[in-house]
Amino acid sequence: MRRRTFDYLLSWVGALLTVALVVAGGLLMWGYSFASSTVHSQMAAQKIYFPAKGSPELASPQIKPFLTPYAGQELLTGQEAEVYADHFIAVHLNEIGGGLTYSQLSAKSMADPSNKTLAASVQTMFQGTMLRSTLLTAYAFSVFATIAFWSMIACFILAVLMLLLTLLGLRHYRKVDPEVVI
Repeated sequence: MRRRTFDYLLSWVGALLTVALVVAGGLLMWGYSFASSTVHSQMAAQKIYFPAKGSPELASPQIKPFLTPYAGQELLTGQEAEVYADHFIAVHLNEIGGGLTYSQLSAKSMADPSNKTLAASVQTMFQGTMLRSTLLTAYAFSVFATIAFWSMIACFILAVLMLLLTLLGLRHYRKVDPEVVI
């Protein structure tokens, strides 16, 4: 194969890879934007606020170290949703259920349908568990957004590098003797 033909083919492959990386970066930018704006707008719509500084809700040693940095703020990000779910709701659910999960309490309630106090605890546990799950889902989507963001940056950097290599390959293609064989 002639060196010039090889350089020409390699330059086209580099151009195609550049386009593919730019397209991938664009899709990742869209994914990042979609996930992060959706998490923010959905959290804002719920109007959940962290307990205010000095409030009794922050007195618990299981809650205070985690929620104090956010005291009084509105919950708007995935990271905040994770903190609220794991260090506020989970603590309260553990207290309500006496260490039992929703499914364990539900089984006890079905075994004793006349116990209204237990039935109320099961209802509260269900609602709290669902809210916690929703908040942790928002957190997961914010992690996906972060992964998409850094992947987007990597794609765009690689696209620039590939474009540079492609241009250097085309330059070499023009300089090489058409008769050189590899």
